[in-house]
Amino acid sequence: MSRIGKIPVDIPEKVKVQVSDQRVEVEGPKGKLSLALPPLASVAVNDNQVVVTRADDTKPSKAQHGLTRSLVQNMVIGVTTGFAKQLEIQGVGFKATLANAKITLNLGYSHEIVYPVPPSIDVTIEENGTRVKIEGPDKALVGKVASEIRSFYPPEPYKGKGVRYSDEQVRRKEGKSVK
Repeated sequence: MSRIGKIPVDIPEKVKVQVSDQRVEVEGPKGKLSLALPPLASVAVNDNQVVVTRADDTKPSKAQHGLTRSLVQNMVIGVTTGFAKQLEIQGVGFKATLANAKITLNLGYSHEIVYPVPPSIDVTIEENGTRVKIEGPDKALVGKVASEIRSFYPPEPYKGKGVRYSDEQVRRKEGKSVK
């Protein structure tokens, strides 16, 4: 048995889990998520718990067993409490603004970068546009939005300018030295 896959996922009171064919749908206070199951894993709902089983003991089946259980667990957590990522923007004149579900980033380029926010994601901008908080029920989508925003200007090692995660440590380099 997979160490992760054999652990059942507890279903909180306000969450509904439905399994039909090869699809799992989870609905809760923060939203509704669905997942197409991999072919070698199956899901059943028993006594307020979701149990994931696998077809056989082959290596791909074992991998999909643990993966499926983790994805279902993330869906249950997402519709109850949600996920969040915090970004920091550092640099003179660097900032972000939010209007009409679009983030406008001023990152020192000759143009502004406009990033459309997906419908299920909530974005808040704090501290004069230097902190961006991304929240939503889908863990993968929250991470994707955060990484795409960071990719417009990753932190550079000399002055530390750029967009970084709030818990990210940027290794600083020493500039040129004169002999």
